[in-house]
Amino acid sequence: MFKAKPSLMAKFLLVAVGAMLLVSAVDAAEKDKIAARLKSPGDVCVFGDECAKGMKVPGAASGPQKPEQVYEGHCKACHGTGANNAPLFSNADAWKPHIAKGINTLYESALNGFNKGAMPPRGTCTECTDDEVKATVDYLVAAAKKK
Repeated sequence: MFKAKPSLMAKFLLVAVGAMLLVSAVDAAEKDKIAARLKSPGDVCVFGDECAKGMKVPGAASGPQKPEQVYEGHCKACHGTGANNAPLFSNADAWKPHIAKGINTLYESALNGFNKGAMPPRGTCTECTDDEVKATVDYLVAAAKKK
């Protein structure tokens, strides 16, 4: 019996159609990924926007923080080393002129920044509440007054 062999062109067409079907399935998924990457920055939800309410800062504390925790995690880098001319933790002489300005001025500086950014707003503790920042200021002042 005679067996017909598919022509080379027919084999090529079968392979090409199969490849196109496979590529189109992958292509749709890839197109979705590309579209997500190219999304306008105006459409991205960022912290501080209404759409970001309830979002957590990666690595942020999951509950209220004690002043010692805030100091260790955010303030110690400068107040433990004197970087940016920060008054050293528990150094009464270094803190004296700052304390003389009054506690409300210290709170204001801690919350909003001071000295052209040398003291960053919230001491970089973006997840801290106002009360946590103020409690940490109280902690630093109390440590300076102990000596």
